[in-house]
Amino acid sequence: MNEFWKNKNVFVTGCTGFLGSYLVKKLVDLGANVTGLIRDTVFNSNLYKHDHYKKINIVHGSLEDYAAIQRALGEYEIDTVFHIAAQAIVGVANRNPISTFEANIRGTWNILEACRNHPLIKRVIIASSDKAYGDQEKLPYDETMPLQGKHPYDVSKSCTDLLAQTYHHTYGLPVCITRCGNLYGGGDLNFNRIIPQTIRSIHHGEAPVIRSDGTFIRDYFYVEDAVSAYLLLAEKTEEKNLAGEAFNFSNEIQLTVLQLVEKILKLMDSDLSPQILNQGTNEIKHQYLSAKKAQEILNWKPSHSIDEGLKKTIAWYEEFFNANGKLEG
Repeated sequence: MNEFWKNKNVFVTGCTGFLGSYLVKKLVDLGANVTGLIRDTVFNSNLYKHDHYKKINIVHGSLEDYAAIQRALGEYEIDTVFHIAAQAIVGVANRNPISTFEANIRGTWNILEACRNHPLIKRVIIASSDKAYGDQEKLPYDETMPLQGKHPYDVSKSCTDLLAQTYHHTYGLPVCITRCGNLYGGGDLNFNRIIPQTIRSIHHGEAPVIRSDGTFIRDYFYVEDAVSAYLLLAEKTEEKNLAGEAFNFSNEIQLTVLQLVEKILKLMDSDLSPQILNQGTNEIKHQYLSAKKAQEILNWKPSHSIDEGLKKTIAWYEEFFNANGKLEG
């Protein structure tokens, strides 16, 4: 049993979201006192599967509400912050850049400023993204590369990342930054993402749709491995003097979108063929991460292969759809 988290007072943003829900549950299981920031009530959220949500404090508010964040840190005597919440959909960001910038950029500086003014803070983990790197000539991305997002979502993550670095270098805030590939797993209710969308289509006997030409290459990183990475980084921040550092987390497996969809079709024993729309715009063609730094400094490695992660993911959605029907999204 990991004793590190026992009775730690932890604040999590985005706890009804995909990654946040898994992180909250794990922290509860490890004995932490968790306080979650919730903007919208999402009844189908993975957070509400089982009774972990009954064991956390809930603060209703948004990232844009500095006073609510400051109050939560103070009243619940928070020592650890995981800032996971974001507007995380590329297509939504392209259509609605202002709301994305408000949530992802203003929201991040609100979290950082509240932490700077809260004397009990020992560690802050800020979720950046592989998208923060933008388009690079050299691959894989490593942590020394410049952050040069060009499109709205990518820019919002470049800014998130740089703001976190600023608060460490200027104010000494004990903040670390995570840059992960495309997260997947059961509980992701954004059905315009390729993995849940594909599983839903196949489950209902419909041809899966690929918006791009199918050749875009991405990192696909299983959500439970991401939770382990976040927790390990937080645990080691003080011990290894890692404040101000950024870490890539990845299983370092490259797949095209078409290869991924074909893998899901095979795992679901389907003879359907994908429909390729060739409509992808404002997205980077080729992205993948080196996790060498995390392996060497944190002695970290993922626990799930892509097939193992996809099998667990498919099983989650099969149960979910059987209980809830198709669910448009």
